Amino acid sequence: MTNIIYRTDAPVTAAQVTEVFRSSGINRPVDDPERISQKLRHGNLTVTAWHGDQLVGFARSLTDFCFCCYLSDLAVRREYQHQGIGKRLIDLTKEKAGEKTTLLLLAAPAAKDYYPKIGLERHSDCFVIRRTE
Repeated sequence: MTNIIYRTDAPVTAAQVTEVFRSSGINRPVDDPERISQKLRHGNLTVTAWHGDQLVGFARSLTDFCFCCYLSDLAVRREYQHQGIGKRLIDLTKEKAGEKTTLLLLAAPAAKDYYPKIGLERHSDCFVIRRTE
């Protein structure tokens, strides 16, 4: 495995995160830099993966650190996928959120089979009001 350094709440720019989103294949508003900036400002837990000075993985969550943690963004550059980076980002997010906190995420259709393989439990009691754009 490549020498990856993981950091919690390291400063990242919207441009760095957009590059990771584009490379990973995740569906995010990559052509709207202000919206990416808003996502960064309003998340309260980020975990990042770095190869040297290049951001290669990103996890952004919203949490109260005592009951619930919603992992909203999880992305790893395509060329770094299948090395355990995504799983490590999830593990560190859960660790930082706390043992009394439930970690929740909504899987993209292409990723729904990935999460059970790394130990997340599939749950049928989720309800959604979809965004308009």
